Amino acid sequence: MMYCKGTGKLMVILLVASCCVTSMSCFTLKYSTTGASIPPEAKTVSVQYVENQARNVESGLSQQVTDALKDYIQSNTSLILITGTGDIDFEGVITGFEVRPAAIVSGDEAARNRFTITMKVKFTCDVKPDLDFESSFSRYEDYDSNLDFETAKANLTEDIIKLLIEDIYNKAFVNW
Repeated sequence: MMYCKGTGKLMVILLVASCCVTSMSCFTLKYSTTGASIPPEAKTVSVQYVENQARNVESGLSQQVTDALKDYIQSNTSLILITGTGDIDFEGVITGFEVRPAAIVSGDEAARNRFTITMKVKFTCDVKPDLDFESSFSRYEDYDSNLDFETAKANLTEDIIKLLIEDIYNKAFVNW
């Protein structure tokens, strides 16, 4: 038998490479860029219409919160959104929508006001019931009292909803 110089090294490299490729195909790695820990058995998610039971009922707020929660879940998970009840289900109620003084200058004059939205959420996971919870979530934004609330309301509401949805998502899927 005749060997060319370097053939032995080439054979060893090819053998090691083929072993690596073969062994890597035996394993699967599942990771998430969102940090979510969703039970693998869960395939579907449902978000029930979020009712507004706050003392001050804001028109369109229920739909805005419902849509924001659906959109956030669809963007950050591979769960399939369905109507009815999914393997994972969210039910929510808006319980608070209020503005109060946050910083008093003198007497009863406020320098800043605090706009707060509060929600109660029930999370049900049929495939892993020990993850179920019912919690209240509250977020606020302060704004200068010189601003007209009606003018600032849309932006403040949008910012608060984003924070609420992140809190709900984290409690449900990231276990914070």
